[in-house]
Amino acid sequence: MSSVFGNELILRAVREGLLLVVLVSAPPLLASLATGLIVSILQAATQIHEQTLVFVPKLLVVALVLIAMGPMLGAQVLRFTQALLLAIPTIR
Repeated sequence: MSSVFGNELILRAVREGLLLVVLVSAPPLLASLATGLIVSILQAATQIHEQTLVFVPKLLVVALVLIAMGPMLGAQVLRFTQALLLAIPTIR
C-alpha cells in the first residue's frame, strides 16, 4: 500500500513540476514572440531585412519581463521546491 502512495506522490510531483516549467517559461517566451512579430511587421513595412535587428528588442523585452515577474516566478519555484523537500520523508 505504501508503494502505491509513493508512486502516486512521485507522479503528482512530476506533473506539477512540468506544469511549473510551462508557467515559469511562458511569460518570457510570449513576450519574445510578440516582440519578434512586431519587429517583423515593421521590417516588412520598411523593407529593412536585417537579421540582427530583431535580437536587441527581444533581449530587452525578455530582460524586462524577467525583472518584473522574477519575484513571482521565483516564489512559485521556491514553494514547489519546499513542498517537494517536505514530501521526501513520506516516500518509501
